[in-house]
Amino acid sequence: MSKLSIEQGQRAVELARETLEDIFIDVESDDVSKDGFLQEKRGVFTTLKKEGELQGCIGFPKPVMELGKAIEESTIKAATDDPRFKSLKEEDVKNTTIELSILTEPEEIDYEDNKELLEKIEVGKDGLIVSSGFRTGLLLPQVAVDNGWDVEEFLSQTCRKAGLEEDAWRDRNLTVKKFQAQIFKEDSPEGEIYEE
Repeated sequence: MSKLSIEQGQRAVELARETLEDIFIDVESDDVSKDGFLQEKRGVFTTLKKEGELQGCIGFPKPVMELGKAIEESTIKAATDDPRFKSLKEEDVKNTTIELSILTEPEEIDYEDNKELLEKIEVGKDGLIVSSGFRTGLLLPQVAVDNGWDVEEFLSQTCRKAGLEEDAWRDRNLTVKKFQAQIFKEDSPEGEIYEE
């Protein structure tokens, strides 16, 4: 699937902003259906930051629905349904920035040993999904960069996110997938939208 242009990325973030405002402020939003790229099925995560601090991050790792609908649903859930944070209030909207991560389809990493696994993950490029039984954890590519993690720490923190032991990635019973993301974000609430 092709990458989004900067104009498409900007439109995607604008849709997330319209959705966020529509939760609290009854605004007239544009018709999503006229934007053809928003009808393509893609994975997406919406990250909300209030005054620079993480306020919610929810999304769909797999392309299970049209991008426009996935953006709307992930924005609503990030604002109101992330169990780690209190729901946003109307007065928070003007202090909240939006970051969208448009994902590639996750691919399972085929590896013989831990050394090969580490070699097949690139910090700053790859996001990770680890799963074992019913436990699954996902971290976006930018999380490792933002925290200054190397590959081992990135794997450990993804395991932790899944509720597993941090060294569970050393266990061959674990499934590890990687994906990439195009990241579009606002530099300030309703400010310039750029690709990271």
